[in-house]
Amino acid sequence: MDETTHIAQQLTPQFAHAWFADPVWGPLLGVMLLVLVVTLLHLLTQRLILKTLNRLFAHTGTSWDDVLMDQGVFRRLAWLIPLLLIHTGVTLIPGLADGWADAVQRLARACAFLSVALALSAFLASINTIYGRYPIARNRPIKGYLQVVAIVVWVFAVILIVATLMRQSPLYFLSGLGAMTAILLLVFRDTLLSLVAGIQITANDLIRVGDWIEMKQFGVDGDVIDISLNQVRVSNWDKTIASVPTHKFLEHSFRNWRGMFDSGGRRIKRAISIDMNTVHFLSADEISRLGRIGVLREYLTKRQSEIEDWNRDHCGDAEVITNQRRLTNLGSFRAYVVGWLKRNPQVHPNLTFIVRQLPPGPEGLPLEIYLFVSDTRWAVYEDVQSDIFDHLLAVLPEFGLRVYQRPAGSDVAGLQLAAAARAEPTAE
Repeated sequence: MDETTHIAQQLTPQFAHAWFADPVWGPLLGVMLLVLVVTLLHLLTQRLILKTLNRLFAHTGTSWDDVLMDQGVFRRLAWLIPLLLIHTGVTLIPGLADGWADAVQRLARACAFLSVALALSAFLASINTIYGRYPIARNRPIKGYLQVVAIVVWVFAVILIVATLMRQSPLYFLSGLGAMTAILLLVFRDTLLSLVAGIQITANDLIRVGDWIEMKQFGVDGDVIDISLNQVRVSNWDKTIASVPTHKFLEHSFRNWRGMFDSGGRRIKRAISIDMNTVHFLSADEISRLGRIGVLREYLTKRQSEIEDWNRDHCGDAEVITNQRRLTNLGSFRAYVVGWLKRNPQVHPNLTFIVRQLPPGPEGLPLEIYLFVSDTRWAVYEDVQSDIFDHLLAVLPEFGLRVYQRPAGSDVAGLQLAAAARAEPTAE
């Protein structure tokens, strides 16, 4: 009997020594005492140490420590303290079989590996949260890379846990990974493809969180809210959430509207179909009337002077209308549209601006408005576009023009009534 055991026996009351010396009650009391001490230590750690750290971090000037606390890094590491006590204390229980002590120690080590893996996962999540607060995170997200690191951490944690529980060396399981490579490639096929895709997406700056993207083949049309290792989550305009595998963005085409927002202009590309039967040369009275329009005054004066000079030099018989150049109501209307739009403060002055005729067809002559609105917000853009075409449609009759419109049912019914009225015999 060594000196430590002799001192313990001297300090231990006689009745307690008798209980611990009992082959049945000794191990039971030892286990109960170990459980009680571990429980008290765990409560002390959770309610004293962690709360003290929480209050301490709340008064620091940095935010990273608060993120670590919120993600539970310290809470998960705190489990190592009772696990270490279990691993050490189980060997001090008198009368406990060696097999039971070894099993408890292996289980404690396995739980410790699990606790460390959980803490590392929380730490990686904290890194992503802290990084996300910087402006560069919008252009260069690292969530996918951190998820790859987390996968590696968990692979090694599982190997260590299984090796500990089975009393095998971790090298035994690591050597078997080579034979399982083909199976792992099949199991993690999408993950590996998404990893490569994520690297290319980040390196080429194809997608950022907050970008408006469209992928019609997947029903995606909205803002990117998250880019992870395996998927890109998009909040559609109808408030549904669409998840697309990351590697699909390299296999399929998609539209990113970021360039539109970066340019500061949102495009309007819409045409008004003109009834070609209403296109004609302007008479002198019509020119005089349209000349009172401020936007057209300078245009009409300049064009009339050019046309008169050309007709004087090149015109043959002035009585033949095809021998002369003359102003048309459609050309004057187009000049009015150009002048009126250039005075609109909502039209972007430095981006493409065109008012052009498209090829005529069975539905009239399209006059296309192609310009950019300086406010890219959707609601404002739609208001500006509506105001523009409200005005142009309302002013069109002032130039003697009509919009082409297919006959409606009421038009056909009116024609039938008119034909029936003409067919009735007049009363004598």
